[in-house]
Amino acid sequence: MKIGAENKKKVITMAALLAIALPLTLYSFRGMFGGSSAGPPPSSRGAPPPGKPSPSTQDPSQDPRLRTDILEASRKIRYEPGRDIFHMKALPTPTPIVAVRQTPTPPPGPTPTPPPPPIPLKYYGFASKPGEPRKVFLADQGGERVFVAGQGEIVDRRYRLIQIQPSSVIMEDVLTNNRQPIPLTPNPR
Repeated sequence: MKIGAENKKKVITMAALLAIALPLTLYSFRGMFGGSSAGPPPSSRGAPPPGKPSPSTQDPSQDPRLRTDILEASRKIRYEPGRDIFHMKALPTPTPIVAVRQTPTPPPGPTPTPPPPPIPLKYYGFASKPGEPRKVFLADQGGERVFVAGQGEIVDRRYRLIQIQPSSVIMEDVLTNNRQPIPLTPNPR
């Protein structure tokens, strides 16, 4: 197999990368295949040097041997609901709660109902033609929509016109049955 001029650079680069990757891979897997581990050499793990006490006499929590006395003590403890099974200490006994005599509080009275919201319409006037019922001109608060309605009609799908007077109209909120007079306001133009 011939290697062309353009492939020689690729082959050299591949060989250099392989030369770097192979030792790194072997180094990372050395403990898996019986190589040395990161711990101290096995000779130092033997018996403690003379003059030093054994681990069991130094600190019981550092002793790697099985403590059968603790195992037997844990077998003798019965499980009771509410006991923490992950810790070896007994639960503290609850202190009895002594009832303190309090003066009776009166039951809360009914909460006052909030006043109904005001009807958001403005009354600008009315028009009447002979032989026809009166019509009023109403606008919403923003003044963007103007409604023309007669007595008994529904305005803005919520408010009913109850009565037409020269200086005001009586409107009823159909949802809350709230009646409010709306006074005549001057034309904003």
